Amino acid sequence: MSSYFCMNWILLILFTGPTVSGSLVKGRVGQNITVPCSYTVNRIQDITSMCWGRDSCPVSKCYRTIIWTDGWKVTEQYNSRYMLKGNLLRGDVSLTIVNAEEADSGIYCCRVEIAGWFNDQTSNHKVVIEKGECRGALSCQYYCGKPAA
Repeated sequence: MSSYFCMNWILLILFTGPTVSGSLVKGRVGQNITVPCSYTVNRIQDITSMCWGRDSCPVSKCYRTIIWTDGWKVTEQYNSRYMLKGNLLRGDVSLTIVNAEEADSGIYCCRVEIAGWFNDQTSNHKVVIEKGECRGALSCQYYCGKPAA
């Protein structure tokens, strides 16, 4: 009986994955969009590696990795439009998408690697990029993310 319970518990953990939180981030074509993600750094030993990927967070690592850090600097970058502009050493690993396109819409996974099994901090974020409608100089600058002509 106890081995049955133990096996069910293990399967539940494996197939449900880690607990995730997330956000909805909306933007317009041409804007720089920031997708929030951070972790707590109290001591230098808390600095850790992390990745951003497309699609929901898997059980480990990131699918379709777009950025990877060793905690100190970006070590892998899929495209120069994806950047980490925050202070990595303070745990700000928010993703900035430069000059957003409609194709950037979708689910993004932020995974901060924490030592041990199933300890990683994960969050899934839905990004929606819409075409901008320009109505006058100020509206065009705001909605399209480009300087008014």
